[in-house]
Amino acid sequence: MFFIVLSSTFIMATLAFIFIRQGYISSHGNKHLFPIVIIMLFSLVTGTIITMFVGKRILSPITGFSNAAKEIAKGNFDIYLPESHRVREINEVAHHFNIMVQELRSIETLRNDFVVNVSHEFKTPIAAIEGYATLLQEKNITEQEHNEYTKMIVDGARQLSTLSGNILKISKLENQEVITEKKEYRLDEQIRQSLLLLESLWSPKQLNLNIELDNVLYYGNEELMMQVWLNLLANAIKFTDEEGEISVSLRSDPNGIEAIISDNGIGMTKSVRKHIFEKFYQGDNARNSEGNGLGLPLVYRIINLCGGSIEVISELDQGSTFTVKLPME
Repeated sequence: MFFIVLSSTFIMATLAFIFIRQGYISSHGNKHLFPIVIIMLFSLVTGTIITMFVGKRILSPITGFSNAAKEIAKGNFDIYLPESHRVREINEVAHHFNIMVQELRSIETLRNDFVVNVSHEFKTPIAAIEGYATLLQEKNITEQEHNEYTKMIVDGARQLSTLSGNILKISKLENQEVITEKKEYRLDEQIRQSLLLLESLWSPKQLNLNIELDNVLYYGNEELMMQVWLNLLANAIKFTDEEGEISVSLRSDPNGIEAIISDNGIGMTKSVRKHIFEKFYQGDNARNSEGNGLGLPLVYRIINLCGGSIEVISELDQGSTFTVKLPME
């Protein structure tokens, strides 16, 4: 802006000088030249002051944006730009910039937590396998101890296999936006099959199963949906005391499919319920046994990819109810 004002003044002065030299302005007109020059100089000074003031007001937030972007590039996400500027557009830019920084901060936190949790989850079974394998090398152990140590090693290896498999599955699903390999099959039969596969878990606890499944045809990925029922049912069995009760219902109507899995187990507090679909979150000590916090996030992602929803209602010591809703195709 300053350059434009200065250039305009210079051009006007040059033209005035040329007109005088060429005689386009008479000697009688020269007396008017001095006021014109004064006005031009006054305009130049006034324009310069205004330009400096306005330029500072405009460039100051831009400089702030530039400095904040440099800090973000260095990995510092504790940046906040003030949103109290008088110019509405600058305020909007600052507001959206702050939202972007907040999202980047959340992603960085999730990434760090993911690395820490994965390291911890792998470290525990590996340490157990190493410890029991070392004990097996002793020559004076009994057959009972040998069998016990071998079983612990097998359990640790199985836990590692399950963990790595779940990590691969959820990583693949997070980068997937469309469900493929769909086919039509009986959803009620799939849930019955899931219960049979988990018989070794609910039978020793002598749980009462209330099953009400309507005949429902569903068009989707059978393998992924099996993961949903296995995880939800395994959780219900895991957190229900002996001789407890688990109810499973399935119904459909023109609006969609609804599956409800409920138990009268230990339930959850409000704070635990709020985070159960987050990766590696396991709640209180009662809920983190024999788990890695990936089952429910995996279920949540699969249901979302299917265009459905999952809700949970739970109170401490009063059981939990998971409701899965799927669209009809």
